[in-house]
Amino acid sequence: MTRKIAQLGLFLALALILAYVESLIPFSFGIPGIKLGLPNLIVVMLLCGGLVGRSDGHQNDVLTNGTNRNGAKEALLVNSLRIVLSGFLFSNLYTIFYALAGALLSFIAMLIGRRMGCFSVVGVSVLGGVFHNIGQILVAMFVVETVYVGYYVPVLIVAGTVTGAVLGIAAMELMPYVVRFIGYSQPVDF
Repeated sequence: MTRKIAQLGLFLALALILAYVESLIPFSFGIPGIKLGLPNLIVVMLLCGGLVGRSDGHQNDVLTNGTNRNGAKEALLVNSLRIVLSGFLFSNLYTIFYALAGALLSFIAMLIGRRMGCFSVVGVSVLGGVFHNIGQILVAMFVVETVYVGYYVPVLIVAGTVTGAVLGIAAMELMPYVVRFIGYSQPVDF
């Protein structure tokens, strides 16, 4: 149990660092509201990799055929804590509400996609990017009390697809290294 808590703390810290780095990058595509979503890299790895809680170095054959279905609770916990903490550290209360709405819809879509077994890590990440944007648009429609914000959805779907694919590819490339690092059964000397 202590190992799992330490691993969750490590992933939360990494997600917060990525959120901070993303807040520093002057990322402007000329379209407001579009970001790369670097912290979601951690969520995708947790959801698709089942990286937390194992001490034997094996990760449910996620690296061979991608059939692992563990990690949903951990991904949801880390993502929720990351949104609240980074919201208070780097932005404001409105950002927290928008991010939580996007994250909840995104997480549900990624979880369903992963459980269906027909999506790769990249596909799950694309689902997350697209549905995160849709969740935020739904909140925006509620806040500004107009459906005209919905005309922005096609642009956000394209952006979510592109950023989701980039993060999914990054997650696939990083997962073997993360598995080796956290699966190491001896104490790691920093």
